Amino acid sequence: MRASRFRWLLPALFLGVTSLPLPAHAAPQAAAGGDDALPVADIQTFAEVFERIKRAYVEKVDDATLLRNAMRGMLGQLDPHSAYLDKQDFEALRETTEGQFGGVGIEVGMQDGQLTVIAPIDDTPAARAGLQPQDTILRIDDTPTDRLSLQEAVNLMRGEAGTTITLTILRQGESTPRTLTLKRQIIQTDSVKHEWLEPGYGYLRISQFQSRTADQVDAALDDLTAKGALKGLILDLRNNPGGVLDSAVDVADAFLDHGLIVYTEGRLPDSNLRFSAKPGTRADGVPMVVLINGGSASAAEILAGALQDRHRAVIMGTQSFGKGSVQQVMPLGNGDGLKLTTALYYTPSGRSIQAQGITPDIEVRRGHLEIAKDSGLAISESDLAGRLANPNGGAGKAASGDRAPLQDYQLGEALNLLKALNVLGDAAVIPRPPADATATAGDPQRP
Repeated sequence: MRASRFRWLLPALFLGVTSLPLPAHAAPQAAAGGDDALPVADIQTFAEVFERIKRAYVEKVDDATLLRNAMRGMLGQLDPHSAYLDKQDFEALRETTEGQFGGVGIEVGMQDGQLTVIAPIDDTPAARAGLQPQDTILRIDDTPTDRLSLQEAVNLMRGEAGTTITLTILRQGESTPRTLTLKRQIIQTDSVKHEWLEPGYGYLRISQFQSRTADQVDAALDDLTAKGALKGLILDLRNNPGGVLDSAVDVADAFLDHGLIVYTEGRLPDSNLRFSAKPGTRADGVPMVVLINGGSASAAEILAGALQDRHRAVIMGTQSFGKGSVQQVMPLGNGDGLKLTTALYYTPSGRSIQAQGITPDIEVRRGHLEIAKDSGLAISESDLAGRLANPNGGAGKAASGDRAPLQDYQLGEALNLLKALNVLGDAAVIPRPPADATATAGDPQRP
């Protein structure tokens, strides 16, 4: 009944009616209907505002534009992640989840009404320009962002490869804005990278969760194990803005052989879902350290939270972003759609990450190693006359195949911890939040 009434009222709005003719008894009936009754007075006010804009606004605006803007505002005021998607927005969303789109390569969101960088995507113009999580974008070219919706800002930053864009940003702790000029490119990235840090110690980096990420993780693990036995694995989720929920579940399933991974709860029955691991696991028994930071969001937090609660990995780094909501994309009859927040997700122990994030087991803040400039006066063994030669050849060089010293402080600490876990074995005790897996066993914008 409520839906049919609303459909009946909408045509009147298209005709620009300033007030809706109602029987004298209509308003009391609406009031008596409780929460399910239509707010007739508010609908009348909406129609009045609609008509006044049409009649008095400085430029002529057609009905369709006004109604779409109203729907965008209605969704945009719910939370930072709900949005109205026109056909162009649908295509942009598809490109993002498939890992190919034109732009500069950043995940952005709205925080306190400001366009904010969640994380730059690896090997993109944004990452190379030095954009960092929590940078506030003040202007896109000559357009201030304070009047833009999230989708409008994303549309401005996307564009044809080879064209340039100027971003004015304000970094936390700084009082003077910075201006960065970036050249757009086709953003087509593999979401997974891997390498050996040292013999036996592998490194797996997931930059975002796309539809093919789980397959790429399997291929990376195959490549690592084909070159030697794993003694330890570092999973790097820093500045990972999230992505496809199912992809995060599949990656978690690669490292867990049973039990709950994540569950969601919403108002509708089909929003209440549970995802559990299947038998079989990769890197069975291999110590794992997961790196997170303030740019780790959404699907990255699902994965980190599952591995933390199930005591499969040690979480190291800093507090994660705290996006614990799930969005569904719902098609509309006109070809457009809604991206609507329909549920919150919870880790296996029942923790909601929304606005809280994942707390690492071991906090290690970002840092770097500084090497003092060589004065030219230092003397080493290699400078001494009659010195013994290095049996591996060369003078003072590392043996062939050794990795250069780690300049990433957090990564270096993760490697040290893996080595310690191998030495201590079962004697290692890492502080963890309580988990009750048996009691409960059984998803940005990127320009």
